[in-house]
Formats: sequence, structure tokens, C-alpha cells
Amino acid sequence: MSDLPLTETIKAAMKAAMRARDKERLGTIRLIQSEIKRIEVDERIELDDARVLVVLDKMIKQRRDSAQQYHAAGRDELANQEEREIAVIQEFLPAQLSDAELEAMIDAAVANAGGSGMQAMGAVMAELKPKLQGRADIGAVSKLVKARLSA
Repeated sequence: MSDLPLTETIKAAMKAAMRARDKERLGTIRLIQSEIKRIEVDERIELDDARVLVVLDKMIKQRRDSAQQYHAAGRDELANQEEREIAVIQEFLPAQLSDAELEAMIDAAVANAGGSGMQAMGAVMAELKPKLQGRADIGAVSKLVKARLSA
């Protein structure tokens, strides 16, 4: 990704999609823009990159859930549309962590938490979440942490 703020990168991508007449990509980028703008207007703030990553993560999670439900209902064309939107949204996220990197971060967080067992779950997740935002599926990380703490 570039040195520009994420909102500027998204605006540049929207302009590029307009020039390329890529309606599907443009539609997804406009969805991203509208969600960011909605939050900025509702909360009367300007979103920073960290908050934009949270928004993008939430949008991907919603689309994964929808795609799963569409597949279960036999509506593959709608599921495929959701998956294409996920691909466009993921372009704005930082590179995903490898399993080894993720395991190392979990190990460090568990060691830093100082506790053991499920009582340390909140502390471990509180340390990991800001570091992993946009770089890993927080739900999957939560399952890995739970497995590590209960072992």
C-alpha cells in the first residue's frame, strides 16, 4: 500500500475505477466510501487508518456471512457477487499474516498476559486485536487463543 491515508487511497481507487469504467469495482468502492462517510457524519469525526481498517474488516465479515447464507440457500450467483466484493475490499487491507507470524504473536501475547487459563483470554485479545486489525480474522484468532489457553 502507499504512504497516503487509507481514505485517500480508496478515493484514488474510485477515480481509477471510474476511468476504467469498471462498474462492479466502482460499486464496491462506493459502498466502502458510503460506510466511511456514514460513520464520519454520525460520530462527527474524521476516521483515521486504524478505524477505516475496522470498517473494512466489518464489511468483509458481513459479506462472508452473506455469501455463506447464499450458498446454503442455493443462490450461488448472489454468493459469487459477495465474494467479488470481498476481493475488492481486501485490496485495501494490509498483507495478511502467515500462520507462523500469527502463532508467534499469540505466544507473545499469552506470555505478556501473565495469567493462565481462560481468565487471561480478555487480556490476550486486548493486546492482539489492535495489532491484528485488518491483517487476520479476529474470530479465527480468538479460537486459536482459546485453544492455546485451554491446553
